[in-house]
Amino acid sequence: MKDDKKTITITIINDGREYVVQTFTNAYRNLMVLLNNTTYLESFGECGGQGRCATCLVKIEGLKGNANIMERNEKSTIQKTGVADLNTRLSCQLLINADLDNAVIEIFNE
Repeated sequence: MKDDKKTITITIINDGREYVVQTFTNAYRNLMVLLNNTTYLESFGECGGQGRCATCLVKIEGLKGNANIMERNEKSTIQKTGVADLNTRLSCQLLINADLDNAVIEIFNE
């Protein structure tokens, strides 16, 4: 399991501030948990990562591999928000693995 020890670097943009976070494959359950733990967001991921509330909506650039595949439930939840950006994702639906390495994530703030 070589991939388990690979460092994953993610740039997070929140309220105009930029954070660079380094982690490892599966160190967090998903991207939503990593974002909550590193940037201390309020009202983020209110459904607990079930992909239903869209409160963990992010704009993400630089996804690779399987992370580009969006499941049907994620698509329908994002459509309900009215956000049409193709790079919009639910952070709860993205696993922490090499597909996120060097990604740039901007948190939607209302």
